[in-house]
Amino acid sequence: MRAAVYRGSGTVVAETVAVPRIGAGELLIRVECCGICHTDLKKIEHDLLPAPRIYGHETAGTIAAVGPGVERHRVGDRVCVFHHIPCFGCHYCRYRDYAQCARYRQVGVTAGFEPAGGGFAQYVRVMDWIVQRGVERIPAGVSFERATFVEPTNTCLKGLAKCAPDPREHVLVVGQGPIGLLFTALLRRRGLSRVYVTDRIPERLRLARRLGAGEAWTAGEEADRGLEHATEGRGADVVIVAASAPGIVEASVGMARRGGRVMLFAQTSPEERFTLDGKSVCAGDRAVFGSYSACADLQAESAQTVWDPAFPVQELVSARFSLDQFERAMDLASRPREGALKLVVSPQQ
Repeated sequence: MRAAVYRGSGTVVAETVAVPRIGAGELLIRVECCGICHTDLKKIEHDLLPAPRIYGHETAGTIAAVGPGVERHRVGDRVCVFHHIPCFGCHYCRYRDYAQCARYRQVGVTAGFEPAGGGFAQYVRVMDWIVQRGVERIPAGVSFERATFVEPTNTCLKGLAKCAPDPREHVLVVGQGPIGLLFTALLRRRGLSRVYVTDRIPERLRLARRLGAGEAWTAGEEADRGLEHATEGRGADVVIVAASAPGIVEASVGMARRGGRVMLFAQTSPEERFTLDGKSVCAGDRAVFGSYSACADLQAESAQTVWDPAFPVQELVSARFSLDQFERAMDLASRPREGALKLVVSPQQ
């Protein structure tokens, strides 16, 4: 089969590799579509994990083979798959901190080499504990492309559960890339009307308004003035940091009101650093916390959200690529230009 293989030093090469073999309790999925996530791009760009690996975890496709003992799934089923599932029994799971569970941190989907998701390949092997609780069937009439949004939508729903915005609160989403736009759409879907966003790309700001943002400002002085006016000088009750750039965390904390909440969502690389003065956090009664990855308890909700044709995920897809075009896709995703939003890979092309 063909796969986009990470070979180290920020390099990904489209090449031929063996189709993974499956065992008892496992599935082989023919990958029809996989979204490109910035978490994977950071791992590639910063060489965070040893090569070789095949990344890609926003995966949707058709079951091509089932291992002995699999009863809930059949060849031909259209499915999307989560690559992490927790044990549900450890200390972290008891507190629903699933992303910190040792089993959760063990990737259970692979296209070969060290398991890393594998969606940037024509076939993936789904291991038994993922088969048991991490595979969602795609309804008739729902495209594979739409189904790739189930996993990222789950991560956003988890983030919203952690920061728990009240309908009366002023919420600021910093960054309107694909994840920031998902947050904007989900907040509006929940009935929040005081939703504000920032970005540096005008097309993203225009789309954010269509998806429900009450105000959409260019990051910097315009956003500072707009937020001050909208909140009578207090700052936002909740700030969601959905982008990564030097100084963005410090600026975001400064845009939160005293007693407000700042959730870091995009700061996933150990290379990222920020400095906060103690007074702004402690004396300002501000809470600064992170949210990472998906929540196993929200799988059904995230799937039902995406299946709803009114949920505007298709507006986020801006380009589609084959495996042989992966280098071009990676460049565009890492350095977005006007109009570049969610990019997807179709491995069978």
